[in-house]
Amino acid sequence: MTKRMPAEWEKQKAVLLSFPHENSDWNDNINSALSVFIKIAQAIAYKESVYIVCDDVKKIKDLFCSTNNMSFIELPTNDTWTRDYGVITIEEDGKTKYLDFTFDGWGGKFEAKLDNVVSRALQQKGYFGTTPFETIDFVFEGGSIESDGAGTILTTSECLCNPNRNGGLSKKEVENKLKEHLGAKRFLWLDYGYLSGDDTDSHIDTLARFVNFDTIVYVKCDDKNDEHHEALSAMEAQLKEFRTVECKPYKLVALPMTRAIYKDGVRLPATYANFLITNHALIYPTYDDKADKIVGNIFKELFPNLEIIPINCLRLIEQGGSLHCSTMQIGV
Repeated sequence: MTKRMPAEWEKQKAVLLSFPHENSDWNDNINSALSVFIKIAQAIAYKESVYIVCDDVKKIKDLFCSTNNMSFIELPTNDTWTRDYGVITIEEDGKTKYLDFTFDGWGGKFEAKLDNVVSRALQQKGYFGTTPFETIDFVFEGGSIESDGAGTILTTSECLCNPNRNGGLSKKEVENKLKEHLGAKRFLWLDYGYLSGDDTDSHIDTLARFVNFDTIVYVKCDDKNDEHHEALSAMEAQLKEFRTVECKPYKLVALPMTRAIYKDGVRLPATYANFLITNHALIYPTYDDKADKIVGNIFKELFPNLEIIPINCLRLIEQGGSLHCSTMQIGV
């Protein structure tokens, strides 16, 4: 039996979103939070299906001028970060399969019992059709890994080997699990990488991302006085040591840091690495920062055949995540 985890840039069936509600951490200003999710849903739905999990279908549906390509699904949730509790798509003997791992709120930091059963509820309601579906008793989050679609997994030891995930596994033990379930063949482990205010224990999708088989974009900090400089410089040095399957250095493309953004005196984990690739677009977060346009131009060069869509995500990072964290692609 052969298994493979497709890359994000491969063909997608839909993207999953879970909208904020008044019984979540977004209730301090629910309308401002909803406005960002509406923009994300609209950007995707232009040419791709969107599954919108929400607490009240009529209420959320009425917020849209057009609901073309949108399916609204009423389910209870704790929060909005579908990247980490949505299904992970793999291919098994060339056929699509959906994997439902255990989500425990990033090592038990937050309540997650409702989020942990969202994928099973979607499967029971028929949104995954007849595609094989497997629930796996292993704590694992979609934002913790990057796949190049050809067997290479990029990840961080801070997250996957953390004692708050599965009791703390060695790299070898983690690799064996990901070989078993994802068909992974080789691993690129980042041992450095840090963002202030990050609750995920250094998810890879906030730090470094594959954009094709031989290119990685990553967050770079040039300011020696910035608290991130040391860790991100060490991460950059490690990225330079990585090699492709052909034993060649990866093409590395640096993404700038935003200015320091704070809420209640705490610096927030704003990062341009938290972008989403869909069938027709590259949708990336902006932060009312001078680097917003610089990053947009970088993405235009990297993805000349995709529409490049910026969405202001200042409201999202107030809760510790950004655009990629709030979405999960579902493979065809």
